[in-house]
Amino acid sequence: MQVAQQIKPDVYWVGALDWNERHFHGYTTEKGITYNAYLIVDEKVTLIDTVKEKFHGELLQRVSSVIDPAKIDVVITNHVEMDHSGSLPLVAQACPNATFYCSTKAVGELAKHYQGAGIDFQPVKTGDTLNIGKRTLTFIETPMVHWPDNMVTYDEYDKVLFSNDAFGQHFASTTRFDVDSDCCEVMKQARKYYANIVQPYGMQAAKALAAVEGLDLEMICPAHGVIWTEHIPDILECYSRWTKNERVDKCAIVYDTMWDSTEKMAKAICEAFVQEEVDCRYFDLKYTHESDILAYILDCKYVCVGSSTLNMQMMPNVAKFLTYFRGLSPRNDTRVGLAFGSYGWAPVAQKQVQQVLADTGFQLPLDPVSLNWRPDQAYLDDLQEKVRTMVAAAE
Repeated sequence: MQVAQQIKPDVYWVGALDWNERHFHGYTTEKGITYNAYLIVDEKVTLIDTVKEKFHGELLQRVSSVIDPAKIDVVITNHVEMDHSGSLPLVAQACPNATFYCSTKAVGELAKHYQGAGIDFQPVKTGDTLNIGKRTLTFIETPMVHWPDNMVTYDEYDKVLFSNDAFGQHFASTTRFDVDSDCCEVMKQARKYYANIVQPYGMQAAKALAAVEGLDLEMICPAHGVIWTEHIPDILECYSRWTKNERVDKCAIVYDTMWDSTEKMAKAICEAFVQEEVDCRYFDLKYTHESDILAYILDCKYVCVGSSTLNMQMMPNVAKFLTYFRGLSPRNDTRVGLAFGSYGWAPVAQKQVQQVLADTGFQLPLDPVSLNWRPDQAYLDDLQEKVRTMVAAAE
């Protein structure tokens, strides 16, 4: 039997672990996924969030290890997305006397997701409270972190914020707390989660961060990953930097190549950045997934994207990367970009890359750098000089 794990007196983790999931909306989840739900045993027994539908049995078993699910009085849904709400119809069957609460925006969305479930959702808004006994829960709407319906729930008595997607990590682990986990891995996964889920909504995330920074917190309980305790200041500081789109002297060079000419350009560009004391990594898209690249790019000042021209188009891997990248780029970008690559008959791909970078808000001090066929050393030396000039002008 799956059992609950107590995280505070009368507060329990009753979620589910998906060890084998490796993809989420185009983002690789190499460490699996945790679907977190929380149970508070008070005068009104309260369940905060559910789990992905296929794990509903695990959720109800964990609840049953503490209390009969039929005794649940309150169910709070912080977010409509199905990895959080998918078990709502089955929970409603198991908890026939429960009252269901969600944000105003979520009422209609949940009704469309779960037509025929017969759940009467009660709307709440920022500042609304719900007394469940010795505890009073406060609701704070956090729209577009990362859906319009998102909200968080604050338990002042226990000093716990149930933060839903904010501060989460796609990270399956039998440890429930940051202090019991590999902190480096947790922070790495939190960064990857922000870069691939929250990044486009940095302005909204900053408002949500401001709303929670004034709370007295001993725990942040996200909907994915481990619970923050001792490292609360660290994750709040990271979100502060990330939501401000702060850039550091780092460069990501992302490319695909046919016969190594574009790769030779990538290596020359990388060396030029290193000579200018800019930390630099280059990524061949045949070997590195775009979601891992996005985690590195998160705070890069420079992003260089290279593609050979193939059938009057950019390489398919580059087109795929740029489609993903365009959707995740912040709206107020301050980065410097460079498009480069080789061609045989027409320098088309580099112009296409340049256009995407321009559409995404990049500063583009150089025209697309296009190489006909193969570079010699003189060409590569000239390319490095162009990069050094670009870096000097950006300082």
